[in-house]
Amino acid sequence: MYATPRLPLLKRLPPGVWTALAWGVGAAFTFLIRVRLPGEEQPAVLPGVFIYRWDGLAVLTVATALSLAGSRLLSRRPLPALALLLAGAAVATTPLSVGEIPLAQFLAVDVALYFIAATRPRRTGIIALTMALGVLAGYLTTRLLSGWTVGTSAELAVALTSVIAWLIGHSTHQAREYAEKSRAQAAAQAVTAERLRIARELHDMVAHSIGIIALQAGAARRVIDSRPAAARDALSAIETAGRETLSGLRRMLGALRQAGPGQAPQVAPLDPALGLADVDRLAATTTAAGVRVDVRWRGERRPLPPEIDVSAYRIVQEAVTNVVRHAGTDSCRVSIDCRDEELSIEVLDSGRGGRGGSAAGTAAGTGWGLLGMRERVGLLHGEFAAAARPEGGFRVTARLPAPREPAVPPDPPEPTKPSEPTNPPEPTGVR
Repeated sequence: MYATPRLPLLKRLPPGVWTALAWGVGAAFTFLIRVRLPGEEQPAVLPGVFIYRWDGLAVLTVATALSLAGSRLLSRRPLPALALLLAGAAVATTPLSVGEIPLAQFLAVDVALYFIAATRPRRTGIIALTMALGVLAGYLTTRLLSGWTVGTSAELAVALTSVIAWLIGHSTHQAREYAEKSRAQAAAQAVTAERLRIARELHDMVAHSIGIIALQAGAARRVIDSRPAAARDALSAIETAGRETLSGLRRMLGALRQAGPGQAPQVAPLDPALGLADVDRLAATTTAAGVRVDVRWRGERRPLPPEIDVSAYRIVQEAVTNVVRHAGTDSCRVSIDCRDEELSIEVLDSGRGGRGGSAAGTAAGTGWGLLGMRERVGLLHGEFAAAARPEGGFRVTARLPAPREPAVPPDPPEPTKPSEPTNPPEPTGVR
């Protein structure tokens, strides 16, 4: 089987074959119109004196040889090939007794002009068109200087077909260039988007784990002499966080190595189960590290689309992580409001947000955490804001569109067959 579908037969033919076919069709048409066909009183064009003589046929044979040589050379050396085709067209007029180069003899040149304009640089195409028009003008000038009859009107029509052939080829060339640039731009955008996605995942995973490790290590250092058991628990938490981070990195690098040539890397999710359901566990881990996280739920907790669920968790995780790393406070509050058409997230802290620190990196908004959260929300067509609070601290809010999926109505019950009517009992009583 072929990896890609094969081109149609007509597109697999090289340009030289098309020009040779065009010359053959033109030669056949030239002889056909000089024969009285059924229904005609006389031929459409009277044959010249030399056309059926041996010398006239010899000249046509030479013109055919020149055209076939030019067709063979067209793919490798387009301008010399066009010169041979033009020479063949001019030589073929000798036994035809005409005052111009007929369109039938110039048809192969038009085909060559199209292919040169479509496949070669623009400069080469312009030179080719100039050569063709120059030969037509030179042919008429020679006949005028010799005092012979000239078919100026017919020659102008031939020149017009040459210009049209060049314009069509040039348009094809521009369309091909645009398609190639579009493909290259799309590939570059895909690579950039994938790099940003990998960077976001690495930042969210590593930054949170390192923040927890730093807190636990500081706690262990302070109590290692007075409370060895608490220090042992802190070291155990450090080991767990480190192993989880290392495992996530291995999964990501493994998925990147498995991508085939020319394919975008398929990054495996760090944890397929991560979502808003894990916010309570995140809060417990962060609280154990020394920063209390108060989680408040509003609205009806319901299943969300995977991309909304994962992104919402990552936003909460990043905001809490930056509270731990930058806010300089011992508590923060996470509010999650599940509404009918959207999901609202708010993370508040009372740390140094108003004086240079923030839950999103810095008050100026130069942290990677803020950028990553903004990109996540933007990809989901939501709204994001992060700013210092006037009363102190920092506030991060995100609104993600999460329309409630319509409930599937249950199947209607099958209609029951009506029971057969029964005769009502006769009333009883004393007459």
